Order: sequence, then structure tokens, then C-alpha cells
Amino acid sequence: MTFAELTEFIKKISKSKDTSFQESGLELQKLIFSLPKDKFLPILKEIGTIPENIDHDSSEEKLYSKCTDIVLAKTFQEIGMKSTVNKERANSADVFGKSEYHDYTYVGDAKAFRLSRTAKNQKDFKVKSMVDWKGDNDYAILVCPYYQYPKTNSQIYGQALDGNVCLLSWEHLVFFIEHNIVESTKMNLSRIWNFSDTLSESITIKDKNKNTNFYQDGNKIICSTIGKPLNDLIASLEKHKARIIQRGQGEIKFWEEKIQDIKKYSKEQAISELITSMKLNEKIEAIRSYIQSLS
Repeated sequence: MTFAELTEFIKKISKSKDTSFQESGLELQKLIFSLPKDKFLPILKEIGTIPENIDHDSSEEKLYSKCTDIVLAKTFQEIGMKSTVNKERANSADVFGKSEYHDYTYVGDAKAFRLSRTAKNQKDFKVKSMVDWKGDNDYAILVCPYYQYPKTNSQIYGQALDGNVCLLSWEHLVFFIEHNIVESTKMNLSRIWNFSDTLSESITIKDKNKNTNFYQDGNKIICSTIGKPLNDLIASLEKHKARIIQRGQGEIKFWEEKIQDIKKYSKEQAISELITSMKLNEKIEAIRSYIQSLS
């Protein structure tokens, strides 16, 4: 299955009136969990970027978000760990799991962003929430697109150090799977999940918000744990950068074609589309409902 086929599948089942959101999620999970590694890897490479052809704040976007949870859980399974998806999702981590060999537990949270949304703040990453969601588990693992993490110093890096949250990326996970990294009695991946705690022992308060804690020091710990040269990881990340640029060109084309379609609208159609996009009828109905509740 290609990534494009997956997004079309998400659109299709999100529009089904006979299937609840939970049922759609289970259908999606059954599909993704059944994929062999070679069919799953192309999806993992793309999942961190939400396609522009998925409508914002729509049922299909919510299902896409659930899909990121499922892909994260599947990835942990591929690297030799037990992993399940949180069915409730409310105020909790997306993924729960356990090491089969080293008796530790973890929670994971998956994040995906649009290329058109460049302005992000620390709340988008929910690092502090991860600390709470970890609870009695040993580790908390946040997975975001590598190049969407703050490129300048940020409080999220200090928050990760303070709360021992592992800042990881989809690109790191791709690197693991491409190099057949699987936890075993000899390989304990907890050193990666614990790298914020390791770094906090040597980083001063003044430097705790530096992005180099993640982009440099974190990568060194990851590579030393799995026995791979740092240059190999850097080369892999550069390949992902090229892929993102290519994706970006496709996303630009999508909106350029949308602009051309809009230019063909009649006056009546343009007005109707504007009313719909601004959700004006929904706003009127919300006010009307509130007024009626006061009667």
C-alpha cells in the first residue's frame, strides 16, 4: 500500500455513515498492523506530514491523527516491543507498550503537522503533558517530524530534560527499521528512551533549552546505542529532507490547482463556498441554541 492509497482509504471510511469513529479506527488498525515491513516502511516515511488534500478540522483529519497512533504502535512492534493503541485518546498518551526482554514500560505520543502550518508553540508538542501521562510507566516517548522540532532554542528541550521525555522523530524510526534494529536480550533500547535523563546530568540550567541537546547530543546517544555511525544517521536525515521538499512541491501544486478551480466559480457558488468555509450557519445555530436554552 502506498501513502496515497492510505490517505484515500482514510477519506473513504471517514465518510461512511454506517461506521463509527472507533470502528473506523479499528478497521484502519487491522489494515496497518497486517502490512509486512516492506509495505509498511513507505507509509512510515510519509506519515509525519498531513496532506493538504485532507480537510482541516474534519472527520478525515481526526482519523488521520488516529492513524499516526496506529503507525507508531506498529513501528514499536517492528523493533521488537509490545505496543497497543489507546482507544479513548482523551487526556492520555496515544500508545502504550512494554519491553519483551528488559521489563520496562513506556507511553508514546504521535504528532503530525501540515507543511502549511509553520507557526507552532510549545503547547503543540505537549511535552509537559507527556510527563503527566507517563504515570507509573518508565519512559515517555514523543515522536514528531524531525524538521518540525524547533530549530532554535526552545522551552520544550528544557521540559524534556526536566521530565525525562524522549524526543524522537519519525525519521529516527525509519532509520531503525531500515537498519533492522530490533530489541533483544543483547540490545536494550531503553538507553534511547532515557537519553533526556542521561543528558540532564551534564547540561547546566543555562543550557537546558538549547536545541543541540536534541539535534546533536541526542543523535549521538541514539547511534551509540544501536551501534551505527552518526554520519549514517545524518545522511539518512538529509534524504528525508529531500523527500519533504518533493512533498512540498506536490502540496503547492494541490493549492495552485485549487486556486484555478475557485477562479471558475460563479458569483453564487463563491458566496455559498465562503459562507460554508466561515461556518456562518453553524455560528447562527449555536447562538440560537444558546438563546433557546435560556428561555
